Amino acid sequence: MNVHEYQAKELLRRYGVPLLAGKVAFSVDEAVNNAKALGGSVWVVKAQIHAGGRGKGGGVKVAKSLDEVKSYASKILGMQLVTRQTGPEGKKVQKIFVEQGCRIAKELYCALLIDRATSQVVLMGSSEGGMDIETVAADTPEKIIKVQIDPAIGYQPFHGRKLAMGLGLARESLGLAVAFFGALYEAFVELDCSLCEINPLVITASGDLIALDAKLGFDDNALFRHKDVAEMHDPAEENELETEAANYELAYISLDGNIGCMVNGAGLAMSTLDIIKLHGGDPANFLDVGGGADKAKVTAAFKIILRDPKVKAILVNIFGGIMKCDVIAEGVIAAAKELNLSVPLVVRLQGTNVEKGKELLVQSGLKITPAEDLTDAAKKVVAAAGGRA
Repeated sequence: MNVHEYQAKELLRRYGVPLLAGKVAFSVDEAVNNAKALGGSVWVVKAQIHAGGRGKGGGVKVAKSLDEVKSYASKILGMQLVTRQTGPEGKKVQKIFVEQGCRIAKELYCALLIDRATSQVVLMGSSEGGMDIETVAADTPEKIIKVQIDPAIGYQPFHGRKLAMGLGLARESLGLAVAFFGALYEAFVELDCSLCEINPLVITASGDLIALDAKLGFDDNALFRHKDVAEMHDPAEENELETEAANYELAYISLDGNIGCMVNGAGLAMSTLDIIKLHGGDPANFLDVGGGADKAKVTAAFKIILRDPKVKAILVNIFGGIMKCDVIAEGVIAAAKELNLSVPLVVRLQGTNVEKGKELLVQSGLKITPAEDLTDAAKKVVAAAGGRA
């Protein structure tokens, strides 16, 4: 789960991470009042969406008067902000963050994430702050410094000094950097984060280190331990179909292709996506109905797949263990009839009650193409969808 910048900063402030004062606003008048309350003569007006690159898309503006705060807030609120991370459709801005300005001497990058290969936390940084870290990694990878932290011993001052010196910080800034990185690490671990990114981390003209932007991502499986974080979830920032699927406890991720997939088991689902690609097709989604799905859940899954206008054909691939093939067949039949299914449907069933499931499909009178194995299913559904999206 991701949160907005203003929410990430609210959380990081609890751990002593140095931040500028700021307030979220949902209207132009509120933005102006926030700027007045913050005081000063320079403010930054920032669009709040779950995507990076907001400044390049026109979603971050420096205002040097209250009139400029009003003007920028009017333009940003309600805009369809397109960035490298939103895709061409962009995201509608429904809230903005008004923050105090500061005099920036240097911009850096730092982040914490999990290195699954070593089962350690990686504290990383770059002297190229404010840029897309993907570009830095591709063009100048030598400018990314990584420090491995064994969770058994946790963050130690030498970790912070190693990164700070790698970033070329002056000797007088080392103490501030060690404390800054330590506070980030504490937040990262205690909040069960999957990502903590500060871009840019700035050194001000007075020598202070400030987290000018903040991005936090959380492990969904640990949210039960953090009710306050879970309450920060913003459904408006999520894919509508993914949100609906979560309500039915379905694992659904929208993709860019035209072949809808309904599978039971994450491993089988990934294999299904792979073999569709192998035979020249493009999956429209990842959808795992799980091992204990009933008729109602299968019907709901079918409806979600069909709500995607890109879908030109559907593949149902079920291996019946706990999940019985006849239950899947009943759900497919119910959904197809209720929704007046018009796209080609390929079904591959194997496992518990497979013969009964196949019999139900034949007796349904629906136009269903059976498949004997996964390769056969992939070839048939790719042909039915007309190839790649």
